[in-house]
Amino acid sequence: MQIHLSPRHLVLTAAIHSYVAEKVEHLETITDEILGAHIVLMHDHTQTKQYVVKVHLGLPGPDIHAEDAESDLYAAIDKVVDKLARQLRKRKTRIKEATKHRTQKSAEAKKRGLKG
Repeated sequence: MQIHLSPRHLVLTAAIHSYVAEKVEHLETITDEILGAHIVLMHDHTQTKQYVVKVHLGLPGPDIHAEDAESDLYAAIDKVVDKLARQLRKRKTRIKEATKHRTQKSAEAKKRGLKG
C-alpha cells in the first residue's frame, strides 16, 4: 500500500509520520485490497478543534473517505482510523453476504434444474 501524507499548516515530524503510517498499515489486517492512502493533516488556529485529519483510501470499487477534528492531533488520527476500520469491516461483510447469496441462488437453480 502506498501512503501519501499532506501536512497543512503544521510541521510533519518523524514521530507523526511513523504514527500515521503504523495506524494506516494496521487497516491492512482487515483487508489486503487497499491500494493507497492519502492523508491530509491540517492545523487551524481559528477553530476550537484545531486539528483536522482527512483520509482517502483507494480500493477496488468505491473508495472510502473519513474525516475527524479534535483538539489533539493523535486523538484525531485515532478516531479517523476507527471510522475507516468500521467502514472496511462493513464493506467486507457486505461482500461476503453478497457472495453467499449468489452461491445459494445458483445452488437453488441447479437443484430446480435437476428436478424439472
